Amino acid sequence: MRHRKSGRKLGRTTSHREAMFRNMVTSLFEHERIVTTTPKAKEARRLADKMITLAKKGDLHARRQALSFIRSKDIVAKLFDVIQLQFVDRNGGYTRIIQTGVRQGDAAAMAILELVGYQENIVVKSDN
Repeated sequence: MRHRKSGRKLGRTTSHREAMFRNMVTSLFEHERIVTTTPKAKEARRLADKMITLAKKGDLHARRQALSFIRSKDIVAKLFDVIQLQFVDRNGGYTRIIQTGVRQGDAAAMAILELVGYQENIVVKSDN
């Protein structure tokens, strides 16, 4: 019985799963948008929301807790200085999952995981 056992195992060992989610959350904060499978996106969303909540606290202890999960000092600095300001007035729900269909090779359900305030940079070239 799986009573009180939260989280998906995704067919990986514990160390592999933890490393994968660390990398996914780091990439999410670096690029503000990632493409992955739906179950992975749902798990990474939980962890990303926790990191943003830590950033909203903003104290030294919260920064050290974030550094223990996200191993890149540059990404943690971006999280605490830039991303945190986007969500000051928001009480949760910092990420969005957009279903995109199935992957060609194995028909895995794919999704885009992005921060709620994500704006895609569109470059328009003029014909001058």
